[in-house]
Amino acid sequence: MTSKNNTIDTIRQLLHNANNILLTSHIRPDGDAVGSLLGLGLALMAVGKDVQFVLTDGLPSTFKHLSGADQVITAAKEDFDLSVVVDCSDLERTGGSLGENQPDINIDHHITNLKFARHNLVEAKAATASIITNHLKDWDLPLTLPAAEALLTGMITDTIGFRTSNVTGETLRIASVLVDHGANISELYDQALVTRSYAETKLWGLGLSRLERDGRIVWTSLNNEDKKLAKFHGKGSADIINLLTSIDDADIAVVFLESDNHHIKVSWRAKPPLDISKLALSFGGGGHAAAAGADVNGTMEEVTAHILKATRAYLKNGILPANQISGL
Repeated sequence: MTSKNNTIDTIRQLLHNANNILLTSHIRPDGDAVGSLLGLGLALMAVGKDVQFVLTDGLPSTFKHLSGADQVITAAKEDFDLSVVVDCSDLERTGGSLGENQPDINIDHHITNLKFARHNLVEAKAATASIITNHLKDWDLPLTLPAAEALLTGMITDTIGFRTSNVTGETLRIASVLVDHGANISELYDQALVTRSYAETKLWGLGLSRLERDGRIVWTSLNNEDKKLAKFHGKGSADIINLLTSIDDADIAVVFLESDNHHIKVSWRAKPPLDISKLALSFGGGGHAAAAGADVNGTMEEVTAHILKATRAYLKNGILPANQISGL
């Protein structure tokens, strides 16, 4: 039996031997984080397991229609005997949901994953939700309709409607399994990628009003005052980065989002064959070749200047910065 098969079998045993399972994912959760969390958790609940759904930043309103959404909590209860982290490349990105404890299981698809758990299942697929879908049968877990809806939402959002460069025939075959189990792809697509609240749309307008470009790079920024003006109460940027990627003559799009504690959340998107994950990793972040991010300490002006300088150098010469952000 290969090492990967051993890991898959170990995860099966751990899931079935546990009674109370804590599931968590990363801060500012996106659709893959939420879909993977709920999809795996609902499958576990179907076999009688008690499950805690923990997201330190809470559940984005975009996904409140999914089964189990009302059970998401922001802090873990102490009575759990197994911890699972999904769609998260490093322990710090969980936002402290497990404290300093090492998680038991880590299921993820980011190429920058640090393999921080006791047992790590990291596969380079289009979404963590697709990994979970692929292995539910291996883990003797049922693919119920509610789980299928959550998992398909994860796949739809992480591939921006199956449009990213890492979508393969296998990706579509996995999605077809979820559709065959009753998940309505058109409705889930609309909920995840089309429908926007007034506040989110207002935030987009504020971000687009300061859109800038330099050659093949486009960027914008959103600060806390923008969120107040838009009456936007979410933790993220309402996925404005996906709108910037539609600019046809830009190779890299960047969004700078002001966070608390003197941090700026930087999100990059790049067109193939660029691998923007290497740039994000150099700033303490991570992600995928075409989509990556980092949390950087400093003011908006400082971080924007440093990130754009590094991004320009990387786009022009393939040069990564040598910890140049550390002085902020």
